Amino acid sequence: MNLKLIYLSFTLMLLSSCIKYNQTPVPNIPFDLTIDLNLPSFDALNGTGGWAYVNGGSRGIIVYRRSIDEFVAFDRHSPADEDGICSQPLFPTLDNFLVLKDTCNNATFSLYDGMPMSGSAFNLRQYQTNYNGSNLLRIFNQ
Repeated sequence: MNLKLIYLSFTLMLLSSCIKYNQTPVPNIPFDLTIDLNLPSFDALNGTGGWAYVNGGSRGIIVYRRSIDEFVAFDRHSPADEDGICSQPLFPTLDNFLVLKDTCNNATFSLYDGMPMSGSAFNLRQYQTNYNGSNLLRIFNQ
């Protein structure tokens, strides 16, 4: 009986610690856009590991190409800025472009998966992506 109670307590504690990673204080702003990877402004996205900025979301979007056919897109509004007072969007650090930096709150986030590395209890707001396999990438939040 005590073992079941310990297991239940541990499970509840684990689930409650993960809840913040599924939530974010970043506003949910619906949008739907498609970008053409053949345009010069998105040239960096033509190779794996490339990233580019896109207009949309709360403070802009950063798109990262994980593999030949997989893209991720995150809002540049830092979830560490819960009150929304910082005017600076997240940007890749000079020494490691896979780390996004929040200069107002000293928080850092992984560009690969949006998880906080330091200074935040929340992950980045992630948007859905759909790649046509050729040159069009749809980014949306609906």
